[in-house]
Amino acid sequence: MEYNTSQPPLILREYGRNVQKLVEYIKTIQDKDKRTESAETLIELMKQVTPTVKETPETSQKLWDDLYIMSNFDLDLDAPYPMPEKEVLNKKPKRLDYSKHDVKFKHYGKNIELLIKEAIKKEDPVEREDAIIYIGKLMKSFYSSWNKEVIDDSVILENIKTISKGELTIDLDKVKEDNLFEKLYSNKRRSARPASGKSSDRKSSNRNRRKRN
Repeated sequence: MEYNTSQPPLILREYGRNVQKLVEYIKTIQDKDKRTESAETLIELMKQVTPTVKETPETSQKLWDDLYIMSNFDLDLDAPYPMPEKEVLNKKPKRLDYSKHDVKFKHYGKNIELLIKEAIKKEDPVEREDAIIYIGKLMKSFYSSWNKEVIDDSVILENIKTISKGELTIDLDKVKEDNLFEKLYSNKRRSARPASGKSSDRKSSNRNRRKRN
C-alpha cells in the first residue's frame, strides 16, 4: 500500500494525486503527437476535476499552464498556448499603493466631489442649479446613512461651497422654502400622497350622496 507520506509532494493539490501521476506518464511518451494527444485528453479530465471553473479562453490557458507547472516545465507539446516562464511562479505580485485621494468630507465620498466638478463646468444657470439641487439631495441621503441625526440644509450648502471653492451656490431661503434638498428616497413617499388624497375625496363624496338619498 502506498502512503501519501512516501510519495512525492503534490505540485497543485486541487487536481489530486492521479492527475499528477498522469502528467508524469505523459512525460514518458516518446512520440510528440501522441504526447500532445494525451495532454489534450488530460486537460479535459482536469476540467471535470474542477467543474466550478467556467469555460473561457482565460481558464483554458490556465489549465495548460497548470499542466506545464505539474510537469516542472519539462513537457514538449504542440499546445495551443506557449509554456509559461518558470520565473513567473516565484515572482512577487506588485504592491498596491494606498489611495491618495484627499476626500474633504468622507461621509459624502469621492463621487460627490466628482459630481461637483462636473456641475462647475455647466454654463447654463438652470442646469447648474439643477445639478446643485441633485447633489444636495445625494449629500443629505449619504449623511443620513452615516449619522442618525438630521443635517441642516445650511450645512449641506456650506459643504457644497467648500468643495467647489465657492463656485457653486444657491439661495438658502429658496432651498428651505421649497425643501429642495429633501432626501431622494423621500420623494417616493411624497409622490404617493396625492393618490391617497384622491381616495379620501372619493370616500367623502360617497358619504354626501348617502346623506342626500
